[in-house]
Amino acid sequence: MRDISFMAATLEALSEEMAKNPRIFVMGEGIGQRGGNFKTTHGLYDIYGPERLCDTPICERGFVGMAAGAAMTGTRPVIDFMFSDFVLDAVGEIINQIAKMQYMSSGRLKMPVLLRGCIGIGHSAATHHSGNYYPMYGHFPGLRVVVPSSAADAKGLMKTALNCDDPVIFLEHKEILSIKGPVPDGEHFVEFGKARIVREGTQVTVVALAHMVHKVHQAATKLAEEGISVELIDPRTVSPLDSDTILQSVHKTGRLLIVDEAFAPYGFGAEVAARVADQGFDDLDAPIRRLNGAFAPTPYSPPLEAAIVPNVELITQAIRDLLDE
Repeated sequence: MRDISFMAATLEALSEEMAKNPRIFVMGEGIGQRGGNFKTTHGLYDIYGPERLCDTPICERGFVGMAAGAAMTGTRPVIDFMFSDFVLDAVGEIINQIAKMQYMSSGRLKMPVLLRGCIGIGHSAATHHSGNYYPMYGHFPGLRVVVPSSAADAKGLMKTALNCDDPVIFLEHKEILSIKGPVPDGEHFVEFGKARIVREGTQVTVVALAHMVHKVHQAATKLAEEGISVELIDPRTVSPLDSDTILQSVHKTGRLLIVDEAFAPYGFGAEVAARVADQGFDDLDAPIRRLNGAFAPTPYSPPLEAAIVPNVELITQAIRDLLDE
């Protein structure tokens, strides 16, 4: 184990898999000699050159569609689209081609495309660079949707994605890229659809993703001083979603809060709540509650930006309120 950053962990995973598999290549804007806007491909151009680190013009639909064709020939494209907002121009290719091709070909064609990019609110990135789109992608069959919160999970899930024959949407919250944590050296894989119990507790279950995992952990540490025991679950993948771990936790605690930076309407929290209400209703001692980011475009102003995202104080109070019900 070494302490390295989330960003360094994903780079290590990509580098290790590119060394093993010559069919892996990367396409995106500024991912060649510049090494990516978030250093996602730093140093790889010097090793693999322009054929495997392919800088692209600003034409997301074009190079995402090209990746679909390349994957059907047996290669393994990695699309680095910097901010997840940018790839919205290619949603037609992702949903109508990449997600459906294995079904349309009766499994004869594989689609090992990895599409990665940054999500999340922070650093005054404003409304065109702050989207959280995992609820949307999770809605469609054929896609794996991965949202890591720790450096170790980032490496393990990235390596799993680079060995998966299904298309993977790999979303990285930009506010946690520099956070360091212990990461196994060498081979390290994390299975899709297996949640992580970040913190064990007995009184309330909190489910959170990405940056919110860190915020909830801070809130849980604060509440522990008051004698309140919080169990924190990080699903790690939105699709497939590990309902069993969440249900087992709710069976123990009797209460569920979902903390999610993304919008509440039609969202990830609604899906978790529906599954628990359907399969674990008798275990509940209080209504399921959700705490989300504001249902509004992301403002540029730092004070306004801070006001639309759940913070430690809001999470702490939401847990106290749920325990009072």
